[in-house]
Amino acid sequence: MSNVAVIGLGIMGLPMAINLVKAGHTVTGFNRSQDKIDKLVSEGGKGATSIADAVKDADVVITMVPDSPDVEGVVGGQDGVFANAKQGTLWIDASSIRPDVAKRLSDEAREAGVRPLDAPVSGGEQGAIDAVLSIMVGGDKEDFDAASDVLNAVGKTIVHVGPSGSGQTVKAANQLIVAVNIEVLGEAIAFLEAYGVDTDAALKVLGGGLAGSKVLDQKGQKMLDRNFDPGFRLALHHKDLGIVTSAAREANVAVPLGAVVAQLVAATVNQGDGALDHSGLFKQVLQLSGRK
Repeated sequence: MSNVAVIGLGIMGLPMAINLVKAGHTVTGFNRSQDKIDKLVSEGGKGATSIADAVKDADVVITMVPDSPDVEGVVGGQDGVFANAKQGTLWIDASSIRPDVAKRLSDEAREAGVRPLDAPVSGGEQGAIDAVLSIMVGGDKEDFDAASDVLNAVGKTIVHVGPSGSGQTVKAANQLIVAVNIEVLGEAIAFLEAYGVDTDAALKVLGGGLAGSKVLDQKGQKMLDRNFDPGFRLALHHKDLGIVTSAAREANVAVPLGAVVAQLVAATVNQGDGALDHSGLFKQVLQLSGRK
């Protein structure tokens, strides 16, 4: 088993770290808030006082932080991962960031003697808790193979999708598909409610046909219950859709539905709902329809 350092013990990072402990790895965690470190320690992990302290003896470093500047902040500088990790350490960035930043940081990692993999995840908080995340991995194939024990401890569908940056590109596509699905699911539920349909029965039969999806399975009931406790925050999906629309423009690819949903998500976030689960986009549908 490996010595694994996990930097970022948030909604996704903490359950991932706990599952690594359960799999038999020695796990050291660092987070800006001490309570998250304490929770990992209570589950059998170790706590670090800094990034440098966390990674100094690690065979594998996992970073799980919100955005591109956050990743740059934890890997760079005198106290960062690149300056303090051992030569040959595997660095797995599970954050969702810009593909161009992932590629640049992978080049910097190799210059520092660190083996990079961009490995963003999909599945939300429950997927992280249940260790069934989908993980799309960019980087060298031999590094992907070397990371298999660690990745298998936190995920179920784990695929090498190409060279460095590819994982983040696939994750951007994932976030585009999920956002459009959440929006149209919300529209469908508002439509059903307006006609007084038994919505529980409706979602059951819709889920069994071509309209069925994991988004419907995981987010439909949350919308019916108006329960938007965060499994994946709207603010983060807002960030991800910014990555999608920017990268699509650079590639000269039209994403008309993605652009509309990006604006609807932005409006929801700007109205103060960024801390809600991304199923909270349903609130925007209801507002536009004059419903509650």
